[in-house]
Order: sequence, then C-alpha cells, then structure tokens
Amino acid sequence: MNNQSPIFFCAIGGSGMLPLALIMKARGHKVIGSDRGRDQGRTPERFAFLESQGIALYPQDGSGITADLGALVTSAAVEETVPDVRTAVEKGVPVQRRAAVLASLFNQAKVRLAVAGTSGKSTTTGMIGWILHQAGKNPTVMNGAVMKNFVTPAVPLASALVGDPDLFVSEVDESDGSIDGFTPTIAVLNNIAHDHKTMDELRGLFSRFTAKAQNVVINLDNEETARLATPPMTSYSLRDPAATLFADQLAFDQTSVRFRVTHTAANQNVTLHLPLQGRHNVSNALAAMGAAMAAGVTLEVAARALESFAGIARRMEKVGQVRGITVYDDFAHNPDKIAASLDALHQFEGRLSILFQPHGYGPLKLMKEGFIEVFSRLLRPQDALFIVETMYLGGTVDKSVTSADLVEALRQKGCPAFYESDREKAAATMVAAAQSGDRLIVMGARDDTLPVLAAKILAALG
Repeated sequence: MNNQSPIFFCAIGGSGMLPLALIMKARGHKVIGSDRGRDQGRTPERFAFLESQGIALYPQDGSGITADLGALVTSAAVEETVPDVRTAVEKGVPVQRRAAVLASLFNQAKVRLAVAGTSGKSTTTGMIGWILHQAGKNPTVMNGAVMKNFVTPAVPLASALVGDPDLFVSEVDESDGSIDGFTPTIAVLNNIAHDHKTMDELRGLFSRFTAKAQNVVINLDNEETARLATPPMTSYSLRDPAATLFADQLAFDQTSVRFRVTHTAANQNVTLHLPLQGRHNVSNALAAMGAAMAAGVTLEVAARALESFAGIARRMEKVGQVRGITVYDDFAHNPDKIAASLDALHQFEGRLSILFQPHGYGPLKLMKEGFIEVFSRLLRPQDALFIVETMYLGGTVDKSVTSADLVEALRQKGCPAFYESDREKAAATMVAAAQSGDRLIVMGARDDTLPVLAAKILAALG
C-alpha cells in the first residue's frame, strides 16, 4: 500500500480494525471507513472519536467506495455480500483482510513481539506495551482492547500505541488462522483451549507459531502449551519451581494480588503488587515479564512497571459500587475465560449474579458443552446466571443452537440458569434481587453496547 491512495476500512469500529486504522493513519495513510454499528446508531461515541482523528466515515452501503482507493480492508466478520465489498470488487479495488495488513506491518519491524493463546492475549499485550513504554523503549502496540494506561481525553479508545515501527508488539489471532502470517522474533504463548477451532487445528497453528520465533515465552501450567515447551525458551509457572520465571507467595485482596517472582536461571527474585484480580493475571504478568526481558528489560524494571499497570477495558472491569453491591463488566466469552473470571470472583464471599450474552451462534454451537461444564461446575446454588439472546449482527449463520438451548441444558445439570430474550429485563431482575455484598457481572464479547448495559445496571442500583 502506498501513502497516496486512501485506505477504506469496512467495519472500522471493530476491536481489531480500529487500532489498525489508527496505526495506518499515523504512518501517513489517508484512512476512511464504514461500520454498520454506526448506521444502526450503536456506540456513537466510538465513531465520534474516529472522526476526531481525521477519519471520514460513510454509510456501509457502498457509497464510500471509489475507484481510486488503494485497498478495502475487511475484518473476518465481513461477508462478501456486504455492499462495500461488492462495490470494491466491481470497481477493481483490492480487497485485503485486516490480519494480512497487520502482519505486513508487523513483519517489517526489527523486534517483533507477538502474543498468542486462547485467553489473556489483550491483557498480556497491554502489560508488555506498558513495561516497554516505562522502560523508555517507545513501542508500537496493536491491541484488541483499550489499554487504560494510554487513555487520555483526546484518545479515549487507546487500543493502539504508535511508537517506533521497529519495535512492534501485537496480539495475534488463531480464530481465523491468520496467526500463520506472523513471523515474530519473540513469541508468547499463554494457553491453548477449545475456542474457535478444533484442538488438532489449534495445536498445528500454535506449533508453527512458536517454531518461527527466536525466543519463545511459554506457559508450563497449561497442559497443551507445556507440550510445546522445548529449549531454548523462557518458561513461566505458578506450579513448577524449575520454570524460568516462577511465581509463589500469592496474597489476594478484592482488587489486587501480591506475589514473588523468581528468575531461576539468574537466581534473582522480586516481589510485586499487581493491581488486578485473579491467578490468571499473575500468569499473564509472568508472560509479559518474560517477553519484556527477552526485549532487553530487567526483571526489576518489569516488576515495577506492572505495579502501575491500570488494566484493560472490559477485563473484569469494576464499573462501580452502590449500597455494597459491586458491578463488573467482563469480556469473558469462552469457557477458559469464564473459568478464570469465576475463579477470581470466588476468592471472596458474596453472591454472583451474571448476565451472559453469547457472542455468536457459531461460537455457541462450538462451545456449548464447554459452557455447560464450566458454569455447572463453578456456579453455586446461591448464584444466578441470566443468559440472554445470542448476539447477531446480520448475515448468513446457522442458528440451530440458541441461548435457550444452553439454559435448558444447564438447568438439567442443576445450574441456577435462566433464559431471558430481553437483556434489559434480565438486568432489571438482577437489580431488583441485588443485596449488599453481591457482585453483578455483565459478560460477553464483540458487542460494544455491553459496557453501556453495565453502566445502566449501576445507575439503576443507585
């Protein structure tokens, strides 16, 4: 892509598209775009921010597609029947996937840190970016979620950080197989669990990913990733004292965790106070420290940086507290992420009331058994789970498995689950039943209106 011709982003408001559009614009490209969420009047502040960055937006009806475009960039969720795509094809405009454009930018950097795995990618990517930033390394960071440390009044949606093009940190996605296009110098692999693909497909993707890197940072506590742990590597663990980075002496409170990290090879240790909840975030911190050390940061500098890490938007994000009732907004949408969130919440007493919105009919069908297993195992009789209508934004999709089907299966397991087609009604039911000490959690992915719903729940409690 040259800098003379405009680049059009179709679905520019998406979590992976928006930061890439910002990076491309900062690199001197003229960026324009469209999004059906904007056409539907959803999350107007998101699109107002894009326009404030000098990005012109058009309806997603093909009207913004002109023959002089350098490329039309689409996410994996954009189908060929979308008017923008049809018009681009008719006018001879090259159509490229978001992941291919990102991989091209990433692979040009001298130092390339790629973060992969089923869960924890966005948090680990944000942690690495913050450590490198605090160490004065000036990284470019591509994330799929807002990194709170980089939020300013002018940049409220800081899911990208534009810095040195030769030091690039990015989360990479296995769900569409695009991870194969990335060639990292430092590869981070958090975990492998059933999500968008079969386990055999995932093993192949992640094996090829780690094989390409000069340095591999890998989790020994996940059975699947441990199989790929072959020297030389940086390993990390909360269980195995022989790991390169080993965490112990964990002490939790309601908002943070204090722990010790031992660098076994150097016989060094450091104690740090991480301002996030949950064992999974200790694991994410170890991954980030390992990656940053591979990029030349010391253990001590990495630890001190993480003590000021503000977290990632929608990752067990505390929305507020009213009358002793706490409201959280959480991105958890697959069994592995849900288990990590419930484990963190169960560190302390108090009922849980959860509103869960599945993020698509395809994922629901693929992960139904995993949802059944994790919710039935980890929810207690006093908790309540409200599963609302599955997210659907249009297009052709198999709707043979529904939210109601999931609830029926959970109730057969004795799980306190309830189906409600109208999520506003589900939220009202949660508010009406809430008592001091309860935690109310909105869970789900891909839908930018879920944080709005969490804010409404907090307001209703007040």
